[in-house]
Amino acid sequence: FLETSPGVTDVTFVEKEPADRHAIISWEQKNSCILPEDLKNFYLMTDGFQMTWSVKTDDNPMPLGSMVINSISKLCRLGGSSMYTLPNAPCLADLEDDTDDEGNEDKPEKPHFDSRSLIFELDPCNGNGKVCLVYKHTKPVVSPDTEIWFLDRALYWHFLTKTFTAYYRLLITHLGLPQWQYAFTSYGVSPQAKQWFNMYKPLTINTALLSEEADSFVNKLDPNKVFKSKNKTPVMKKKQPSQPAGAQKSHASMPSSKASSLVGNSSRKRDPQI
Repeated sequence: FLETSPGVTDVTFVEKEPADRHAIISWEQKNSCILPEDLKNFYLMTDGFQMTWSVKTDDNPMPLGSMVINSISKLCRLGGSSMYTLPNAPCLADLEDDTDDEGNEDKPEKPHFDSRSLIFELDPCNGNGKVCLVYKHTKPVVSPDTEIWFLDRALYWHFLTKTFTAYYRLLITHLGLPQWQYAFTSYGVSPQAKQWFNMYKPLTINTALLSEEADSFVNKLDPNKVFKSKNKTPVMKKKQPSQPAGAQKSHASMPSSKASSLVGNSSRKRDPQI
């Protein structure tokens, strides 16, 4: 689909070998938790996922789309303690506030940076945030139930999906467009990212996320026109049959004579002295 889209070039898929089963077991023992079955099967097929694509502007490719899932070795814990941390240095756990609103019927309970949750980075999102695998219940033992959450640059949490398989489908259907995860936040994607959304609309049935507001000032671009070749074939115009000069003069004089007579009639009707 990407290779047939207008302006898209350099579609690159990095093939990776399956992860070693011993590496998966070592990861589970190190982090004292069990990988979800669908994510474990994914790593047994390929040790991570990476696909990028660019658009051609002024004959120069510009990187745009990026789809990444970290390998098992880069599935690192977020907010974990480090031996190089300075004494009394601030950490992510200091952001926890007991007055924060917990989950309700509409919004699930958000993850915690402290020991109540285990958080692992699935996708660095090119610096626009982090997609994380979250174990929300760790006491007395780590629950095998996991969820996929998005942590934005302001360190706010946004729920994405309940399973890795559902997130993988979202990743593919959104084509790796910049900041696509922000479509699932309350403030949405940036105007610049929405321009790319309008050109390469994600293959998703949730079209309400991409609907334009009536007072939006985002230009609606047509990729077929943006990337259309400048070489145009000349179009031959057919000459209209010439008419006699007398006929043209008679046609041209008729409206003027009618107009003058109408003006004269109207002036006579309005002036009572005539």
